Amino acid sequence: MQAAPARATFTGVSMRARVAASLLAAAAIAAAGAASAATGPAATFSRPALRLERGAIARHQLVAVARDIEVDGDALADVAALNGSVLVRGRVKGDVIVIGGSARLGPRAAVDGDISVIGGVIQADPGARIGGRSVAYPNASPTLTTLLEGPSLGLSGTSPLVLGAKLALLAAWAALLLVLFAASGRQMLETADDVRREPFLSFFTGLTGVAALVLTGLALTIFLGGLAWAPMLALVALLLLVLKLWGMVAVFYALGDWVAARLLHRNLRPLNAATLGLLLMGAIKFLPYVGVWAWTAATLIGIGATLATKFGRREAWFDLASAP
Repeated sequence: MQAAPARATFTGVSMRARVAASLLAAAAIAAAGAASAATGPAATFSRPALRLERGAIARHQLVAVARDIEVDGDALADVAALNGSVLVRGRVKGDVIVIGGSARLGPRAAVDGDISVIGGVIQADPGARIGGRSVAYPNASPTLTTLLEGPSLGLSGTSPLVLGAKLALLAAWAALLLVLFAASGRQMLETADDVRREPFLSFFTGLTGVAALVLTGLALTIFLGGLAWAPMLALVALLLLVLKLWGMVAVFYALGDWVAARLLHRNLRPLNAATLGLLLMGAIKFLPYVGVWAWTAATLIGIGATLATKFGRREAWFDLASAP
C-alpha cells in the first residue's frame, strides 16, 4: 500500500459510512454520557495518556476512557479510545476505533486493520501504513452532545439551551423512573443491589460491555453487505440505550437509598429513594466538568450491573446446558 500523504485527512463520504457513524455516535454517547473532547479538526494529545512503550507487546485490547492512547510498541489486538485520541508510532495488528477524538499515525506507524473515527479526524505522516479502510466522521459528536449531556458547539455550560436540555432530560428520567418501578420493581431492586455491593466491578463490566458493543457495531458495517448491516446496527444502538436507561434508574435508587440510610437515618420506599437519587444526580449534572464525569461513571456502573444481573433476573445470558 502506498504511504499516506503528509497529515492527510481521510473522511468517509459514502452514505453507508455516514449513517453507520451517526448511529454509533448516538449509541456511544447514550451509553457513556460524556461530552466530546474534540474541539477542532486537528488531533490533540495534551492529557495524560495510556502508553504502550517501544518494545512492549499488548496481547489484548487497549481501551481508554477520557484519556489518550499512545502506541509505540506492538498492539496485537484492537485499540479503542472513548472521549480521547489515539497516537500510533508503532504497530497495531487490529483495528483503531476512536469516539470523541482523533487518530494520528507517525511516519513508522502501521495499522493492519481499519481506522474508524467518530467526532474527529485521521492524520497520517509520510511512511505510515494502513492495511484496511479509513473512515472519519468529524461532525457527529458535537451536535449530539449538545442535546444529551454537556456543552458543545461553543455553548457554555450555563447557556439557556444547555440548561434547558438538562432540565428536560431530568424530567424524562423522572417519567422513566415511574414506569420502570411500576412495571419491574423487584428486578430493578436486584440490579440496584449489585450497584451498591460491587460498584467498581460494575464499572469495569460496563466499560468492557460498551467497548464490545461499539466494536461489534463497527464490525457490522464492514462484514455485512448491502443493507443488511443497517437493522443489526440499529439493534446494537438500541441495546446500548436500553442498558443505560435501566442501569441509571438502578443507580438512582442505590444512591438515594444509601443517602437516606446513612445520612438521613430514614428508610424510604423504593420509589421515594430513587427520586432522591435522581435529584442528587440532577444537582451534580449542573456542576461544570464534575457533572459530566460523574454521570459517565454512573452510566458505566449501571450498565455493568444490568449486564451482570441480566436486567435483575439473576439468570445466565446464554444457557449452554440446554444447547444441542
